[in-house]
Amino acid sequence: MLSIFQDKRFWIGVACGVAGIALVKTSTFRKGCAKVIAGGLKLKEDASEFLETVKEDVEDEKAASSAKKA
Repeated sequence: MLSIFQDKRFWIGVACGVAGIALVKTSTFRKGCAKVIAGGLKLKEDASEFLETVKEDVEDEKAASSAKKA
């Protein structure tokens, strides 16, 4: 039976882990993540405002429809 340290997949995993840690520690990666998160939050805010506008329009149309029937 092979020891875990002799298994090629183990060392590939170690190399990927080290490369991932090195990537995460770079300022470029962090700035990129910050931009992506900021963009996501902006998109969420825009979508929320749009849905609120649609909701208000539907409520206005409902009120107009109710006023027509009365």
